[in-house]
Amino acid sequence: MSDSVIRIRGLRKMYGPHVALDGVDLDIGTGGIGILGPNGSGKSTTAKMALGIVNPDEGSAHRRKELKVRYVPQKVSIDWTVPLKVRRLMNLTGRVSRNEADEAMSLTGTLHLADSEVRTLSGGEFQRVLLARAIAFKPELLVLDEPVQGVDFNGEVALYSLIKTISETIKCGILLISHDLHVVMSATDYVVCLNGHVCCSGTPIDVAKNDHYRELFGDKSSQLLSIYEHNHDHVHTCLLYTSP
Repeated sequence: MSDSVIRIRGLRKMYGPHVALDGVDLDIGTGGIGILGPNGSGKSTTAKMALGIVNPDEGSAHRRKELKVRYVPQKVSIDWTVPLKVRRLMNLTGRVSRNEADEAMSLTGTLHLADSEVRTLSGGEFQRVLLARAIAFKPELLVLDEPVQGVDFNGEVALYSLIKTISETIKCGILLISHDLHVVMSATDYVVCLNGHVCCSGTPIDVAKNDHYRELFGDKSSQLLSIYEHNHDHVHTCLLYTSP
């Protein structure tokens, strides 16, 4: 598809005798996309292969030439005994100007933390700083792997809103990977349910009604997620598509 930024075909990945993914076909565009699935379903592996971090055993993942991507991983290893201020963290993986860093921190509500030690941040503050560091580089696609891990409930709600604000403000696509039903259903407009392969895909409500989804998460989850049903007054030019 001409408007895809990443095209995945026939991905297969094994870890020893375990088949993590098999026959995954996806086209990733520049909208609000969520990959949902239980632990061990291959969500992070799919994202890493899409970005070229992990090589597939079979299949391919083609990225648009010179695609600007920033990836916020599920876990960030930091030696918490080493003094490290937020402003320094903003430049650890690439240089951005002070204005660009301040603009990104303002958008994520963390500018007041610029001179704070990273080790003093709460879970929610740390996630917001990681988001700021990523968007300071003005990516076309922002990949977030379990972005609310270690964040309390109130922080999760705030992050849902922030993710949408980031997408709308800097006009970047969001690829959000999570096992948390509330995260994906609240923060994205199109959902792919993964369990070693693509089980189903569509709007959050369509996926919540799908039999494959119910097999993974149960009827109770489908009923609870009805609160996320909403009508859109705008059209996304490209979200995420699965091959027939």
